[in-house]
Amino acid sequence: MLEEQLLKNMPNDPGVYMMKDDGDVTLYVGKAKNLKKRVRQYFQSKQHSYKIMRMVQQVRNIEYIITDNEIEALILEASLIKKHKPKYNTRLMDDKSYPYIRVTMQEPFPRVLKVRQVKQDGSRYFGPYTSAYAVDQTIDALRSIFKIRDCHLKIETGNEAKRPCLNYYIKKCEGPCVGYIAKEEYRHRIEEVLDLLNGKEDHIIQSMTDKMQKASDSMDYELAANYRDKVLSIKSLMEKQKMAQGNQMDADIISVALDDDKGIVQAFFVRSGQVTGREDFRVDSPLGSGVEAVAEEFLKQYYSGDLYVPKEIYLEIQLEEQEVIEKWLSQKRGSKVTIKIPQKGDKYSLMQLVKKNAQDKLHKSYTKTKHQRVAYEKGMEELSGLMGFSQIIKKIEAYDISNLSGLDNVGSRVVFVENKFTPSEYRRYKIKTILGQDDYGCMTEVLERRLDKNLKDLPDVIMVDGGKGHVNTAQEVLKNYGLKVPVCGMVKDKRHVTSHLIFNNQEIMLLKNTPLYRLISSIQNEVHRFAIKYHKNIRSKKLFQSELDQIPGIGERRKMALLKHFESVANIKKATVRELLKAPLMNQKIAESVYHFFEKERRDLNE
Repeated sequence: MLEEQLLKNMPNDPGVYMMKDDGDVTLYVGKAKNLKKRVRQYFQSKQHSYKIMRMVQQVRNIEYIITDNEIEALILEASLIKKHKPKYNTRLMDDKSYPYIRVTMQEPFPRVLKVRQVKQDGSRYFGPYTSAYAVDQTIDALRSIFKIRDCHLKIETGNEAKRPCLNYYIKKCEGPCVGYIAKEEYRHRIEEVLDLLNGKEDHIIQSMTDKMQKASDSMDYELAANYRDKVLSIKSLMEKQKMAQGNQMDADIISVALDDDKGIVQAFFVRSGQVTGREDFRVDSPLGSGVEAVAEEFLKQYYSGDLYVPKEIYLEIQLEEQEVIEKWLSQKRGSKVTIKIPQKGDKYSLMQLVKKNAQDKLHKSYTKTKHQRVAYEKGMEELSGLMGFSQIIKKIEAYDISNLSGLDNVGSRVVFVENKFTPSEYRRYKIKTILGQDDYGCMTEVLERRLDKNLKDLPDVIMVDGGKGHVNTAQEVLKNYGLKVPVCGMVKDKRHVTSHLIFNNQEIMLLKNTPLYRLISSIQNEVHRFAIKYHKNIRSKKLFQSELDQIPGIGERRKMALLKHFESVANIKKATVRELLKAPLMNQKIAESVYHFFEKERRDLNE
């Protein structure tokens, strides 16, 4: 029997197991104190849910990795789930890219940056944050207060540059690249940045207040004013909602709301008694796990990165693996971490608030998603019948071309799989071989590049934004590759509204307010939006580069200095030579060069 073969050499040690199907695809990753005992339960127990039984029926091989203890197994399990994204594991499914604040501690002179991906690179990460704008404001404030560098120079000794950049002259950086600040002093400022990001601003404010008073007593009023401004800036930066109890609580409060195999995890982040932020995460639990199992998987996957681990984590339910998770989190933090279930008082009230938010988010998010997916499902059924498919269409790839009078040709691909868009499979194409207005040539290049990269994972249907010419072009490309994938053209009317399909050289009118119409309209709008967005990005970059970069003597530093001083290219064009000379890094020769470069444009405007 297959069961006996799979269990024959399975050890009685702690470790991680990976269940695989006949195509060597990982279906499920789990950990166990005793590998053999845990895996046997899948085959012997008759109390499993239908979904677990369906998974077990697909298992053809089980690989395992022995570990020294449960904590090692827990860490490895989280890593393998992230790597393989198994179909039957509970996974964080959030497709939003949340901003984080990254402090590059692995560098001798660290930087404070905004990023959207957490890596195990020795940096300290703070977040995630809901608002990218708020992150930008915070980073700008930290750089301004502590004069932290924002350049990309690899600074090791302080002798990397002959002279400091513009930021030094406008007092936004202390010039570590030229040795104007000692490494120890710079690192001290970074430690203060870390304290602020952890919500520990009180002792920094007190220290700066003392220095302000000392400078004032010594009649160094300029230095005293500098410390005063820093204190005010820090207070403004850290002004957030205080918790009612006003204590120094350092915790994450987490609640899980589930509906069938979908769910929301809501997290509130409390630092030094302040609610510094909150976030929600979508989870996918194909095996229909309960709140306890989802909470465990969330903790393991969420904290497996280089995120800050608080002293306490509050949940609404006891975990089976709570002791092991506490030990693991304590190792990551470097001090004791406890998981608690509040029963009364302020913490219980806060837990109920988080729970309410999770349930509200779940209701709003998945109610809308369910209705939309049901509508898309009906639309796919109609489309399948229309095209003569014996089975329901599962995957559609849609393509569009965008340009402006034949300039900056780009192509786009969006993918629609099992009644939903799949952004991870979207692709953008900058056209390389076609110059001028030639949509058919551009479509040929895009499809050839797509097929050259992957001939295996083909869609059931290819849709192109256009009429018979676009359809014929796509069919010709497929024919050259020996492929027979049906092609549909999505056509808009004179008002640029989706009106009909082209299939088998026939025009198929779409009745409005039907599931099929909504499906095709959504796909056509999405692929067009994706193409237009890419085209606009390319055009904006070219416009930015084509102006100042063509002026003799204007490099990257002078360009940034001019833009910071005048705030826009339009203002630079209007400036006189005398006004241009007031900008940093400018001299008489360069100012005259800039002035004369825009002279014809000014003359044309005045005529």
